Amino acid sequence: MYNEILKDRIEAGLLLSEKLKKYQNTNTVVLAVPRGGVPVGFIIAKSLHLPLDIVLSKKIGHPYNKEFAIGAASMDSTIIDEHPGVSNEYIEEAIVRLRKLLRGKYGLYMGNREPIDIKGKNVIVVDDGIATGNTLLVSISMLRKRNPAKIIVAVPVLPREIVAVFEKNADEFIYLIASKSFRGVGGFYEEFDQVEDDEVIKILSVTSPIE
Repeated sequence: MYNEILKDRIEAGLLLSEKLKKYQNTNTVVLAVPRGGVPVGFIIAKSLHLPLDIVLSKKIGHPYNKEFAIGAASMDSTIIDEHPGVSNEYIEEAIVRLRKLLRGKYGLYMGNREPIDIKGKNVIVVDDGIATGNTLLVSISMLRKRNPAKIIVAVPVLPREIVAVFEKNADEFIYLIASKSFRGVGGFYEEFDQVEDDEVIKILSVTSPIE
């Protein structure tokens, strides 16, 4: 059992690595969620001698209420919930716009490297914590379309009431702290500085964390 507080994202990555040891030197890829998941994912990838990539997705907002998601897009797949009154034209334009944005973000973080093909591989999806989990659940659904062998979600902290949701949606769910009194992800870290784009680029500029 862990203390209900983590020092920083590095400690979180090291503790998760211990729980993921069976994936060391296997046909597995670590996919980190920018930005906060990247320092955690880097430590896991380095500890387990695995390649590191990122996973990007964006919600598609309803035309009359952008905060209300009617679907989501990644660079290579989409999920759409049927909503009466939302035209196909609106959805197609949103997908084109979001994919352009995501490709730009991927290029910013990863340069001209191509995304790792995850077909037939184990995928460890990493973030620095889960608050609602909605974005991560969408990412899992879209990753499934790329036919990985197995999706493992690994996070340091989340509210206890959504553990069952991730145990159902991931093939394996690894976590450190599931709190009954959740107070935001940052409340479980001694140090929780915002991760800036520059830091993400610096971490990911290492061609591979494999030693």
